[in-house]
Amino acid sequence: MAHVIRPSEEEELSSFIAEAAESGVPIEVFGAATKRDIGRPLQVEATVSSENLTGITLYEPSELVLSAGSGTPLADIEDLLRQYNQQLPFEPIDLGPVLKGEAGRGTLGAVFATNFSGPRRIFSGSARDHLIGMRAINGRGELFKSGGRVMKNVTGYDLSRTLTGSWGTLAVMTEVTVKVLPIAEETRTLLFFDLLDEIAIDLMCDAVITPYEVSATVHIDQELVSHIAPDELASQGKSITAIRLENFSESLDYRIEQLRTQFQSYGDIELLNDAQSLEFWSSIRQLKFLQVSNDPVWRISTLPKNAAEVVRGIRAHHPQCSAVYEWSGGLIWLLMPPLSDAGTSEVRRSVGALGGHATLIRSDVSTRASVEVFHPLQKGPMKITQHLKNVFDPAGILNPGRMYPGI
Repeated sequence: MAHVIRPSEEEELSSFIAEAAESGVPIEVFGAATKRDIGRPLQVEATVSSENLTGITLYEPSELVLSAGSGTPLADIEDLLRQYNQQLPFEPIDLGPVLKGEAGRGTLGAVFATNFSGPRRIFSGSARDHLIGMRAINGRGELFKSGGRVMKNVTGYDLSRTLTGSWGTLAVMTEVTVKVLPIAEETRTLLFFDLLDEIAIDLMCDAVITPYEVSATVHIDQELVSHIAPDELASQGKSITAIRLENFSESLDYRIEQLRTQFQSYGDIELLNDAQSLEFWSSIRQLKFLQVSNDPVWRISTLPKNAAEVVRGIRAHHPQCSAVYEWSGGLIWLLMPPLSDAGTSEVRRSVGALGGHATLIRSDVSTRASVEVFHPLQKGPMKITQHLKNVFDPAGILNPGRMYPGI
């Protein structure tokens, strides 16, 4: 990695970006670089990291609000929250090991720069939904803030939501304020085995619309089950469909029995206790099923009812690919065989026919330079995206071309 500028103050970062904008020097921007290998390769003359913009600047457990520097390690945030029996409700994932980096090094700012959320997304909402406010520096070197420290104080444009998911192409976040929630008193998980993809998705979709507060669902292909936890599940050798229930212990028995009765026709049902459930969902959140190789990985968002057909269309050309369906099928992690184009043509064709978005998460540099890593935008959304780039970063110096050419 080339020499990286690591400012520890907003003023230092602001001056650096302002000088780069004046001279037209393109800049690569990241936090701890755990997601640096996602996106199109960059041609830049300078590199800046926000990982020294650290520290908790506000934490009010009674108000369920936390503010921290964007470079603060996510692990530090979660350690602090656990001391007060609280959590980030959207369960941010850890992509570090999937990209052959270290676990637990991702930063809080990167969570919102990517808007990647974990298993509880279907119950609690996305990272974007829990972002209250932020401070950031645009491509002119100007410091601005959006939102604040309560949920209902936004007037005018909500710039926080605009920047979420922009991958550092519009501004560099320096501080974020997020809403937190209490940790569930107890967690249990219902397991179903050896279901076909279509049947498993029907089951998961039916489960989340029950009144029993299902907080996460996942269906894991047989080929990937051996890489999850706990060990007794990894040795099953069958596909696994999991339904998670959380919250107050006194209500769990009733809710579990109601779901057992409703879904008994799907076959034998096993139950994970609290400790087993926490271990299982931690392995899902860490994407351990994708850490088994260096093969290409796609992240596909689609309607749950179309998920199995999307994968089936890709498997018609690449039968060796394996899938994990989260969010009742709304999110697909697709592990492809080693192909020169990462299976881009088939993925784009299948997703395009049925609707959705596909992002290439892991591949080699040459492939990322030759294919569309992020989902292609139609003319209207592309025009809006280009306009936002021109407003926030008129010189085009922040992560230029990482998502789309010219942006």
